[in-house]
Amino acid sequence: MRIRENDTIEVVAGNWSGERGEVKRVIPGRKGKGRHVGQRNPNGDRVIVSGINMRTKHQRPTGQVQTQAGRIQLEGPLHISNVALVCPHCDQPTRVGITLTADNRRARTCRKCGQYVDNT
Repeated sequence: MRIRENDTIEVVAGNWSGERGEVKRVIPGRKGKGRHVGQRNPNGDRVIVSGINMRTKHQRPTGQVQTQAGRIQLEGPLHISNVALVCPHCDQPTRVGITLTADNRRARTCRKCGQYVDNT
């Protein structure tokens, strides 16, 4: 996947459009079972972004375990097609390209300015 943890992204579609945040977790689509063995589930490719798509979870205290009770604010997942990577050089949301470096390693590049997104 072209978006990784700790990347800065911008939401391009939905209720949180225009908001920026840092990716906390990437949830890849798992390979299907049954009829579509070996194919990825496109609905499963999601990211969790800090401070974006906040949800309220109502939780009650459980037994002797010290759990936080009450209303808890959590980030919900966003589909990866609704976010765009923000280039650290040109500071704009952009698509991501893959190019080979001089030592034949794959590196992510910005499609707008052409600079490497990764620290290579």
